[in-house]
Amino acid sequence: MDKQKLLLHVTRIPIRWGDMDAMGHVNNTVYFRYAEQARVEWFEGMGYGVSPRQATPVIINASCTFLVPLTYPDTVEVRMFAGPPGRSSLPTFYEMRRGGDGRLCAEGSAKVVWMDPATGRSAPLPEALRGLFEGSGVPSPHVPEP
Repeated sequence: MDKQKLLLHVTRIPIRWGDMDAMGHVNNTVYFRYAEQARVEWFEGMGYGVSPRQATPVIINASCTFLVPLTYPDTVEVRMFAGPPGRSSLPTFYEMRRGGDGRLCAEGSAKVVWMDPATGRSAPLPEALRGLFEGSGVPSPHVPEP
């Protein structure tokens, strides 16, 4: 485990028959949904829901490396990590493991930016979120508020 990353959340998601494609394995787009589910669960659990009336997390890029196909029936365990936060961004990382044997099937990332929906511009990360990194061994530079 990279010491520059902090484990934030683990979830288990049943693989549905409809997640598979004509090749007989989970379609590549569904892996992004699995990462999204873990991210949304974590943010909502922290009290940060998506709302058009307040600053909220949005994704500005995402990637995934597919290592071993996932198939139905099974579950996927998604482990969500985060790296050092920036002024308004938080790099997140994902491991997707087959529930049956724990084998690493995919790994990915998504950069989350805090956005003010009224302006459409980035906003500083909430201090409570930044505080998670203090004492974790993951650097969290103090960034002055604008």
